[in-house]
Amino acid sequence: MNGGRLLAAIGLLALVPTGSALAQSAQDTTFFVTSVGSGKGADLGGLEGADRHCQSLAEAAGIRGKVWRAYLSTQASGGGTSVNAKDRIGRGPWQNAKGVVIAKDVADLHGPANNLTKQTALTEKGEPVKGRGDQPNEHDMLTGSQPDGTAFAGSEDMTCGNWTKSGTEGAAMLGHHDRSGLDESPPAKSWNSSHASRGGCSQDALKSTGGAGLFYCFAAN
Repeated sequence: MNGGRLLAAIGLLALVPTGSALAQSAQDTTFFVTSVGSGKGADLGGLEGADRHCQSLAEAAGIRGKVWRAYLSTQASGGGTSVNAKDRIGRGPWQNAKGVVIAKDVADLHGPANNLTKQTALTEKGEPVKGRGDQPNEHDMLTGSQPDGTAFAGSEDMTCGNWTKSGTEGAAMLGHHDRSGLDESPPAKSWNSSHASRGGCSQDALKSTGGAGLFYCFAAN
């Protein structure tokens, strides 16, 4: 009997590290792709609304104590100033829900050696996002950014009215989380600056080119 109780106790203890490791892994998440969008296309309620969306998804997944920022740029309009996505997301390093580091800092994230791929660009739940070849393809990520993470200059709308439009007007620059496109060109393989949306900023317009209104979230602290 004593031996049986000892074995049972050992068995219970053996389960503890696994559970703790899973909890620690989730808590250590500092990067994810939103599992769902706003439901209103590229109308995210501006940067504040996008940040709140990141925060809500993270906390619902059990990731606490972090300040989340959406990887989105905005353009100067109406006398305002532009905002660069790369300046919003902290210093890094960043890792996904499985503990895999995608970039050690801002320079690494925007360099050729970053580890952002379909296999690593997971949701806050640690789940993969459908990409090219899947049904439906949802690899288009909202960014409004140039390859170096900066905002676009000029009057051409690349941010769907700074993330407030959901109709037929405007456009948003998109990146491919799976680093895959119609050809082997750098834009087709860009995670943050592949092509602009076509047909406007609505949910249907985003779906038409392979998206679902998803975007990247980074822990800024």
